[in-house]
Amino acid sequence: MGEKRMTHDNLFRQGLATYLPDHCRERLQKTCVGIAGAGGLGSNVACHLARSGIASLVVADCDRVTPSNLNRQFYFADQVGRPKVEALKENLLRIDPALDMKVHFICLEPDNLTVIFQDCELVVEALDDAVAKAMLVEALSPDKRLIVAASGIGGYGDPEGIRVSTFGKNIVVVGDGRTPSETGIPPMSPRVGIAAAMQADIILKYLIGSLTSKEINP
Repeated sequence: MGEKRMTHDNLFRQGLATYLPDHCRERLQKTCVGIAGAGGLGSNVACHLARSGIASLVVADCDRVTPSNLNRQFYFADQVGRPKVEALKENLLRIDPALDMKVHFICLEPDNLTVIFQDCELVVEALDDAVAKAMLVEALSPDKRLIVAASGIGGYGDPEGIRVSTFGKNIVVVGDGRTPSETGIPPMSPRVGIAAAMQADIILKYLIGSLTSKEINP
């Protein structure tokens, strides 16, 4: 098992080295990113970050995989009924077997947020409702770490309406500002995927954006 794990790890790292120099990969590997929520946004953000070279994740969610999740979340039919955080870890380890991923099968509350994400340099807000979103921002924003949140990404169409807004020095929000219920259209994979990719991209820009394109692609 150890030999197989190392072989796969080398293949993933070897492929990543094709695109990123050592100092970029070292920066990504040394950064711990927290993800609050493992649904449509959180599971896909985690996938993008793992593929980009982030080597340490902390993910918290209290939900289990359901059939209605499969149209847009990074899960599979044989994982229905399992805690999302456990299923997500299983899937991400297939991308990067050396990924250090800590999972918390727990509902986030004001008194556990700071403890769960205490070692994270950045935190992704990927929660379902406005009250939970506000709770996370209120609890973590005083720490001055970067929070990448999302708001209004339900339905389909109008991809250009998904934009990035900045609040203060450490809060970035991706979305169109509407809630899924206001669109009158059910959540679908493309639009959720766009927002998740934008959240992950903001994190990459924050971590290695000071590098020029020439340095990244010599």
